Amino acid sequence: MRTTVTLDPDVAEYVREACHKRKKSFKAVLNEALRESLKPAGGRKRKLLKPQALGLAAGVDARRLAELADDLEAEGMLAAEGRRKYGKARK
Repeated sequence: MRTTVTLDPDVAEYVREACHKRKKSFKAVLNEALRESLKPAGGRKRKLLKPQALGLAAGVDARRLAELADDLEAEGMLAAEGRRKYGKARK
């Protein structure tokens, strides 16, 4: 099909650069770019990964995770309160 298309100056420059880099014609580069960007999304099949159990790091007790989370939250709050009261820590 033959048609006239008006390209924005920046787009025309992108196509010219691609022509030079790929050593292909303007028509070939433009067709490849349009084909790639406009093809239906369902064309590719997604590859799903199988779930794997990663387990916990050595020394971490799963029964104490909630306690660890509470400790970390408390430390974060105390650090934030200290910065507000006494300004940023000096290096």
